[in-house]
Amino acid sequence: MAWQQREDETLEVTRVKLPRGREVLGIVQQRLGGGRMTVISTDGKKRNCRIPGRLKRQLWVREGDAVIVEPWELGGDEKGDIVFKYKKNELLFLKKQGYLRQIEEI
Repeated sequence: MAWQQREDETLEVTRVKLPRGREVLGIVQQRLGGGRMTVISTDGKKRNCRIPGRLKRQLWVREGDAVIVEPWELGGDEKGDIVFKYKKNELLFLKKQGYLRQIEEI
């Protein structure tokens, strides 16, 4: 029996969540273990980010995935929380619109 593609994985682009307020876009560079990973963000900083407990089972993140990072109040240049992970079709939309150009230059 072949695997069927889920409805949420279709290639339709309806709405793409963009960063708001203090949130920044980033790409996961390395997984460190324990729900932590190194993320390069669009503001040019490399952050040690974690997945909050409420999202640990829902958010499966791999290297190269595009994510939204919310920097911490204290130590925000070095640490942050991963709030959202983009799907393939949303990532293509972000690249087409030019949101990830700053990361590709680094």
